[in-house]
Amino acid sequence: MIPARKTRQIQVGTLSIGGDAPIAVQSMAATRTQDLEATRRQIRILESAGADLIRIAVDSPADVEALALLAKETDKPLSVDLQENYRLAESVAPHVQKLRYNPGHLHHHEKTRSVQDKVAWIAKIATQHDCAIRIGCNAGSLAPEYKERFPDDHVQALVQQAADHCKLLDDVGFTNYLVSIKDSDPRLVIDANVQFAELRPDVPLHLGVTEAGMPPDGVIKTRIAFEQLVSRGLGDTIRVSLTVPFDNKGQEIEVGRGILADVEAGRFRSVPPNFFDGLNIIACPSCSRVENEKFIDLAEDVKRMTAWAAERDVTIAVMGCRVNGPGETDDADLGLWCGPTTVNLKKGTETVGTYGYDEVLGVLQTELEAIVAAGK
Repeated sequence: MIPARKTRQIQVGTLSIGGDAPIAVQSMAATRTQDLEATRRQIRILESAGADLIRIAVDSPADVEALALLAKETDKPLSVDLQENYRLAESVAPHVQKLRYNPGHLHHHEKTRSVQDKVAWIAKIATQHDCAIRIGCNAGSLAPEYKERFPDDHVQALVQQAADHCKLLDDVGFTNYLVSIKDSDPRLVIDANVQFAELRPDVPLHLGVTEAGMPPDGVIKTRIAFEQLVSRGLGDTIRVSLTVPFDNKGQEIEVGRGILADVEAGRFRSVPPNFFDGLNIIACPSCSRVENEKFIDLAEDVKRMTAWAAERDVTIAVMGCRVNGPGETDDADLGLWCGPTTVNLKKGTETVGTYGYDEVLGVLQTELEAIVAAGK
C-alpha cells in the first residue's frame, strides 16, 4: 500500500532520506537544550525508541554550547531547529547533520538584508559542513509577503512559499534539502503536501501535523494525514507531534512506526486514495449461521489466488451461509456462497454451478480469467 516514491535522495550524515530509502522516523527533544541532563535523557529515550534522527532547538549561544557537548554523546544524526535566529547556523553546523529554517522567521533579524541573501548564506554554511537543510513551512508562521499575496488561500500561500524557497536553494546549486509543510489541521496538511508534490515531485517531504495534541486525538489527526499522504507515495520522513510527558517522548516514534506498518499492511482508519478501485473482495465476518468453517479458509484462498487481478475492477463476494449468500452475491461479478459440503458459484445473478470446497477455486479462476479477458 506504499507506492514507490519519486523524490531524489538526500543525505543527513549517514542517513539517506528520499527515493528508495526507508521512510525515516524522527522526533525532537522537548526539554530546554541548556538543561544538559534533561536533554541528554530525551536523546536516550528517543534512541531507545528507535528514532532515525533527533532534532534539537537552538536559540542562543548557551544552547550552542550545550549542543556541542550533547552531539559528542550520540551516534544518531542530529537536526537543529534555528527557530527565529537563522544567524546561529554558523555556530551549530559543525555539530549537526541538518539545519532547519522556517521561511516565515527569516524577516525577524537583519531586516535590511534580503531573504535571498539569507538563504544563500545558510546554504553556504550547510555546504561547508556537509549539512542537509529542511525548509520548514508552518501555517502559523507564514512570511508576511505570502499572507499578503494569498490572503484567502492558506494552502496556496504555504505551497508557494515552499516552492519559492526551493528555487532559492536551487539557484545557488544546493540540492541536499527537503521540505515540510505543516499545520494542526490534517486536512490542510494533506492538501498542501499533495499540491506541493505536483509542483516539485523531486523534493523529499518531511510529514507532520504540528500541534496535533494529546493522545488519542493527536494520534488520530496524525494518522489521517499520514495515511492519506504515505499511501499516495508522499513522505520520506515523518515526525509525530504529541503532547505527552517528557519521559513518554518515545511514544512519538512508536506511533509513527505503527502508522507506517499499518499503511504498509493495508490497515487504514481513514479511506486511502483509490481504495475502491481495483479488485474488491467482499467476505462476511462469519457467524453462528455458517455451516462449514472451511468458508474462512476459502475466503483466504480466494484472496491469495486472485492477487494477480488486483488492478482489475472486479468484485468477488464470499459468503458463509444460505441465509445471506444467495442475495448478497447478486451484485458481485463472481459470488460464492457456502453450504455444509458444497459451494455455489455465481456470475452476477446467474448460477454457474455447485462444487466441492476443493473444486471451486479452479472454476473461479477460469471465470475470473474470462472476465478479465473480456476487458473488465
